[in-house]
Amino acid sequence: MEHITLLLAIVIVTALVFDFTNGFHDTANAMATTISTGALKPKTAVAMSAVLNLVGAFLSVEVAKTISSGIVTESGITPEVIFAALVGAILWNLLTWLIGLPSSSSHALMGGLVGATIASVGVSGVNGGTVVTKVLIPAIAAPLVAGIAAYLASRLTYRINRNTDEKTTAKGYRAGQIASAGLVSLAHGTNDAQKTMGIITLALVAGGVLSPGSNPPMWVILSAGIAIALGTYLGGWRIIRTMGKGLTDLQPQQGFAAQTSAASVILASSNLGFSLSTTHSCSGAVMGAGLGRKGGVVRWSTATRMFVAWGLTLPAAALVAAGSELVTRQGDWGVAAVVVFLIGSCAAIWLVSRRQVVDHTNVNDTSVDGEPAGVVTAAIAAVTPPPAGTPAQDFQTTIPAPAPESEPARTAAV
Repeated sequence: MEHITLLLAIVIVTALVFDFTNGFHDTANAMATTISTGALKPKTAVAMSAVLNLVGAFLSVEVAKTISSGIVTESGITPEVIFAALVGAILWNLLTWLIGLPSSSSHALMGGLVGATIASVGVSGVNGGTVVTKVLIPAIAAPLVAGIAAYLASRLTYRINRNTDEKTTAKGYRAGQIASAGLVSLAHGTNDAQKTMGIITLALVAGGVLSPGSNPPMWVILSAGIAIALGTYLGGWRIIRTMGKGLTDLQPQQGFAAQTSAASVILASSNLGFSLSTTHSCSGAVMGAGLGRKGGVVRWSTATRMFVAWGLTLPAAALVAAGSELVTRQGDWGVAAVVVFLIGSCAAIWLVSRRQVVDHTNVNDTSVDGEPAGVVTAAIAAVTPPPAGTPAQDFQTTIPAPAPESEPARTAAV
């Protein structure tokens, strides 16, 4: 590490800041359903997720290789390019966190890296085939596969337990949720922590500290794992609220199905070296599980906003990164200007977030920013029969009874 320059040190620190934002931005992927169903208390859930994120960071380096030597060519990439890419990714993470939308930290990082590389060396610096096969195709396939798997798992779960007591099975599935949430956290560490490892490794190669094609050094793996674990423990409560309560209302059976399906998809992709978005996988699984219960619905207005954010992630991060790269190439003053811009933007976003605080005490409270289910959702709920074994009084809450007439109205009618 004696060859690390000041610029390279700034890049490494910025990469770890991104890793930290990735942690609290994506905590919802592992723990939103566990918290919303009451399987774990909020603070306990994020602490457990943080520990398993750290463990998962040591399990594989396949995704790190994809980032460090797959998406962009190592030749011609400078530390300034990587720094600019991280600026775009961090700001997108913070903006989507502020509005409580689950978006992909992975795609923010990819978009930033692609945008900064194009601004620096042109389109030839991007490996288009790798971007398509290992980023774009998984981005489309992951939520579909996880959603279908969660839908089928939920349907199967309710069919198997249709003649059993619902309260008894709910307790068992809450325990299962804890185990499956741990699996998602482990998978998140193996996939997302590696992305920062790959970025730092790419920076070290660009700075001449490592030879091209090198694996991440142990200190890189350890620091990336700690950074994402700390971010996870902080808890991205705004996004947890959206994932746990904003998309759909889940019962423990559905939460277990969603988390198990998402974890399976994430772990499989990590072993294959696909830079998968855990957000896409988990969001797709939550929606699939929501539709897997009779009478279950998805709030499509929230889902639509989420889909729009997904579509904007790559180009938005790329544009910010490209602009940052144009400034940083001016020399030391350019790098300093971008650093000031990044710090100022982060501070401004944090100050805005203080106007309406969301934390572990009100994460399950939908009265603050909750929204009605919508016309289509309400219609589906009204005509769909309740699942077998649902008490009559519980189902009655789905369709509100007409308000009783006031005394003057009844008198007038008589």
